Amino acid sequence: MRRLIALSVALLLAMSSLYAREYRQDILLEKGWKFTREDGDFTSKNHDDSAWQEVTVPHDWAIYGPFDANNDAQVVAIEQNFERRASLKTGRTGGLPYVGVGWYRTQFDVPDYKAGKQVQLLFDGAMSQAKVYVNEQFVGEWPYGYNSFHFDVTPYLNADGQDNVLAVRLENLPESSRWYPGAGLYRNVHLVVTNQSYIPIWGTQVITPEVSEKAATVDLKISLVGAKRVRTVIRDASGKKVAVRCGSKKAEDGRRVQKLKIRKPKLWTPETPDLYYAVTSVYKGFKKVDEYTTRFGVRSIELIADKGFFLNGKVRKFQGVCNHHDLGPLGSAINVAALRRQLTMLKEMGCDAIRTSHNMPAPELVSLCDEMGFMMMLEPFDEWDVAKCRNGYHLFFDEWAEKDMVNMLHQYRNAPSIVCWSIGNEVPSQCRESGYETAKFLMDICKREDPTRFITCGMDQVLCVLRNGLAGLLDVPGLNYRVHLYQQAYDQLSHKLVLGSETASTISSRGVYKFPVQITNRVYHKDLQCSSYDLEYCSWSNLPDLDFRMAEDYDWEIGQFVWTGFDYLGEPTPYNLMPNHSSNFGIIDLASIPKDRYYLYRSVWRPDVETLHVLPHWTWPGREGEVTPVFVYTNYPAAELFINGKSQGIQTKRNDTDQTRYRLMWNDVVYEPGEVKVVAFDKDGKAVAEKVVRTAGEPHHLELKVDRQTIAADGKDLAYVTISMVDKDGNLCPSDGSLVSFSTEGEAGRYRASANGDPTCLDLFHLPQMHLFNGMLTAIVQSEEIPGQVTLTASAPGVESGQITIEVK
Repeated sequence: MRRLIALSVALLLAMSSLYAREYRQDILLEKGWKFTREDGDFTSKNHDDSAWQEVTVPHDWAIYGPFDANNDAQVVAIEQNFERRASLKTGRTGGLPYVGVGWYRTQFDVPDYKAGKQVQLLFDGAMSQAKVYVNEQFVGEWPYGYNSFHFDVTPYLNADGQDNVLAVRLENLPESSRWYPGAGLYRNVHLVVTNQSYIPIWGTQVITPEVSEKAATVDLKISLVGAKRVRTVIRDASGKKVAVRCGSKKAEDGRRVQKLKIRKPKLWTPETPDLYYAVTSVYKGFKKVDEYTTRFGVRSIELIADKGFFLNGKVRKFQGVCNHHDLGPLGSAINVAALRRQLTMLKEMGCDAIRTSHNMPAPELVSLCDEMGFMMMLEPFDEWDVAKCRNGYHLFFDEWAEKDMVNMLHQYRNAPSIVCWSIGNEVPSQCRESGYETAKFLMDICKREDPTRFITCGMDQVLCVLRNGLAGLLDVPGLNYRVHLYQQAYDQLSHKLVLGSETASTISSRGVYKFPVQITNRVYHKDLQCSSYDLEYCSWSNLPDLDFRMAEDYDWEIGQFVWTGFDYLGEPTPYNLMPNHSSNFGIIDLASIPKDRYYLYRSVWRPDVETLHVLPHWTWPGREGEVTPVFVYTNYPAAELFINGKSQGIQTKRNDTDQTRYRLMWNDVVYEPGEVKVVAFDKDGKAVAEKVVRTAGEPHHLELKVDRQTIAADGKDLAYVTISMVDKDGNLCPSDGSLVSFSTEGEAGRYRASANGDPTCLDLFHLPQMHLFNGMLTAIVQSEEIPGQVTLTASAPGVESGQITIEVK
């Protein structure tokens, strides 16, 4: 049924786009770009760029490396981590060459151009300090690399609209980010063509002030240029007309306002992400001159003191994650298939919310969250007017903050997935006198442009913001960690609600287990890894179990956003020196392979779906006779553990400690090679599931599994292939680090990149080889614009190769 609805939506959008082309065109400028890392005056129409690199946009110039500690070496004290002395940090932005200047040039034609046409360039994001030129003329600039922006380029076009030259200069300063920001035109560039009478980009606003299962009121506010008459038809996802309104009234702000009603609306929730489409036609006299489609959802949100967050009148808690914007081995260059894979894995885990930390997201992410059912907290800033990074956003805040906020709010205010705005993250000014005034300034912009969503801020200096009033100013206080202060915040604040805006920061490396097993926030191991027993965390943070307990025990705690859903490039805590160049915080590693922690969250967040996960692996040559604890993450209340058929006893979840409440742990198991079996019991004591893990033999062959057997022939779609080293019986060889080489056969696809999840591995992602990390890695195959097949072959010394064939249609 969901697939049928998705096809109906695609058909509806295609038909709407086809009919609207007469009035408005949105053309992606993807191909035909030239790129250089040199600097100079490259704005001339006649400049010879034939020696420049040919690239397709979106493009991230830095992801191709090489890794080098000198790319981002800096001597700093990370104050939010309680550091008081500056020390050398490398790998903080991934050890990749994002610093410096890049130029892009392309030529574009305006289809059917004639007098009376209006042409704009829309950039979804450009990293960073963009300066835009058309036909040698300076059009405009936009410093912030994460925001979308647009310019009217009509005055700069050639008279016939043909052979226009677009040049874009970008520059990333050193010490301008705390994580890998990417570099270049890493998001899409659009050419938007309309008539002279039109609805501007982001020119509509949908509000649903009254929502019930019987009916929903829809207020549509429309900005118009050169016209006054409008007609709007609202259709559901199947294309059925559900409301229509001719005519409008003029509001005080000059916009036109229409009121419509949808009877028996399908309400948007993460479980039922139903969408509607308001198609607005604009008339000049009796002639139709524009058509603009606004996608929205019908839903209500409310915060009630002591009771929590309500969606459509029903209380729910956020089961969210924070994510940075990079896509692992693909870098920051946006790709819908990669985003969809991330969201699919998170949905399977039970996640229902995303915090865009700490910047405006790509529009494709918001669109997917609308469609797939994720609530969102959009967060534009990691800095206000006081620096975290020497060349960070504080340099631009005074002049650009309001412009950046308005663009973000206008662009995303119709997205049903977005339920709150976060105005900042752990900003240094939160404890300064100016912090309150800055927060109020940003909140006032939110309330002015979008009064329908609540406002928070990620704050880590909890005692400070409780004293100075900043926490009380917000609609709900967002507390980063400091779970021991939640109760104090609840007691002191009139909201009687607390949001875990950033939680856990548990650290682990997939497939790595350290002995003896212990809970610790003082982590250092000689191999520069972290233990996947999921008991290691940072000095400022905590283990997941404490956050689970707070959510379960207190109605006024409205949920959490875990740091982080996926590992990301940069911020290699706790080591902060190369070769470490990516995070350890992720529930899922940089190769999109779940860590053990994934199943812990799944067992709690999806209690009605079977989860039965055993750790660690059971191949430990040299540990015979040594204590090797076994943990089980399961939604079931109890389980029995067997080692080579001998029972190790039954463990039952109990409230003795946070860990025993959510994990089943056999802490005294002595290792002997062979078989580990776990039998899970339901609440009635009935055996309902079992899981077996065996000691692996010698590496025998490479096993390939693909996430999608068929991908689209659009030149962008991706297939993720998980490659494992296994023994002759198919058991994972969990310590294998062989170098795997890749080749493809067939014109329908190509090797794109690979990653292994090892935060210390400096293999370049784009080269057709990668070392296994603890027996596994992921290779990514990208489609061409040719239907057919592509076969990926993976080979390693001394073992049988593996192959998989992917259909491209």
